[in-house]
Amino acid sequence: MKRLSSLALCLVTILILQSCKKNQTGQSAPTRKIQYVLYTNEDFLDNSGIIHFTLLMKDNGRVLWDSLLAPMQIKDIPDASHKIVVEKPVPDNNNSDLVVGFLYEIENVGYSWSLDTCRANESFKIVEFPFQ
Repeated sequence: MKRLSSLALCLVTILILQSCKKNQTGQSAPTRKIQYVLYTNEDFLDNSGIIHFTLLMKDNGRVLWDSLLAPMQIKDIPDASHKIVVEKPVPDNNNSDLVVGFLYEIENVGYSWSLDTCRANESFKIVEFPFQ
């Protein structure tokens, strides 16, 4: 019985030591993230035009990620106290310079954009767009 207890204690100790080991060979670089912030400081209460916003992330002309926000009336773009904030990790932790920002279309008016650069050495970038 004493031998069985010693064996069990030895096995438990080995399992505890294994679970506490840090993986030192597979350490990865920190994840890059882009935070998109959309709001307005203008008064658009009388503008019921429809606007479509797309969040964009590109490297060397290749789209890594994009996302279309739900269409909204221009008067419903939130003010600075109620910003729309979306945080997205860079796919595959891409290590290139990136083009990040907003594309938008106002129905029956046209297209425009607000773009910025996230340099390869930046691990976190805030892309703020105060729509005007």
